[in-house]
Amino acid sequence: MRDLVEIGMGRTARRSYDLDDIDIVPSRRTRSSKVVSTGWQIDAYRFELPLVTHPTDAVVSPETAVSIGNLGGLGVLNAEGLWARHADADAALGRIADAAKSGAEWSELVGLLQELHSAPIRTDLLAEAIRGVREAGVTVAARVSPQHAAELTPDLLAAGVEILVVQGTIVSAEHVARDGDPLNLKQFISDLDVPVIAGGVSDYRTAMHLMRTGAAGVIVGHGHSTGVTSTDRVLGIGVPMATAIIDAAAARRDYLDETGGRYVHVLADGGVNCSGDIAKAIACGADAVMLGAPLAASSEAPGRGLYWTAAAAHPSLPRSRVAQVPNQDVDLKTLLHGPASDAEGVVNLFGALRRALAKTGYSDLKEFQKVGLTVRA
Repeated sequence: MRDLVEIGMGRTARRSYDLDDIDIVPSRRTRSSKVVSTGWQIDAYRFELPLVTHPTDAVVSPETAVSIGNLGGLGVLNAEGLWARHADADAALGRIADAAKSGAEWSELVGLLQELHSAPIRTDLLAEAIRGVREAGVTVAARVSPQHAAELTPDLLAAGVEILVVQGTIVSAEHVARDGDPLNLKQFISDLDVPVIAGGVSDYRTAMHLMRTGAAGVIVGHGHSTGVTSTDRVLGIGVPMATAIIDAAAARRDYLDETGGRYVHVLADGGVNCSGDIAKAIACGADAVMLGAPLAASSEAPGRGLYWTAAAAHPSLPRSRVAQVPNQDVDLKTLLHGPASDAEGVVNLFGALRRALAKTGYSDLKEFQKVGLTVRA
């Protein structure tokens, strides 16, 4: 039975839960963290960490995409970001960092992002950025918005992209347009030879529709980070992440039955701020997490201590702020694999996930998705 509450005469709403509202229940056994696996595989591509980066210039440059790939995760370049618009993207990022240091208001920083993103996308710059990742020998992934997917994808594939991410604030399988032809996501995916990850979604029905387009993975959530993403404030739209992930996992299970065995991966994007949140997201049914703000604290992050999402640069309705992140002064390797020197759950993110699996007695991520959960009163 769904937990419905009456919010007024004749109107009910479903009660939903965020990751902070739930806890993981230990089982009757424990394991050594040395004998558990955090690996996962999407299509032909295997990764040792269930980590996909949120595609923002604040976190992912060609260099950091390579570093994350070498550390076991998947770095996703934003094909509509600064690396595709400016020959010297570092200088553009430096302008944002300098403006923040000089005391610019957050609205001024968003305005600067809008200005920098008004430059046209150059496919030569995009190909150069992708080439650097490909030549390093790690899996190459890039993100496009639904509005520009058909236009940019041929150039991305020609440059060597191996996994395509079609991501917007909210992505559906059906889009009604007033002018021009909307993206037919099912036809679009069927014409490609590379796996496509699409989203975000936040409910069972939309997740099921995206799975039926042929997507290899579905992104759940809207990249929400405290103080950064404001889809709920701007659009009034949002579903707490624990409920959203569990609903998408239910759609995955039903789609698996419907197709006789086609498995679609669920990626949690938003509300994941510490290692405990990663464990809870997997426990709710996610196959991997998309991290943004937690990675912005690394010394290699191109945002230089700042974090924002691609939605910050929308020309007319930004849905992300530019936020200062805590200065951890750690490199990516330490951030992901440790060792940690504090107890805040923001360093050694995936070492902590391994320990969570071990402490609850599960050997891999698929088993861990079956762990018991409780709801806080």
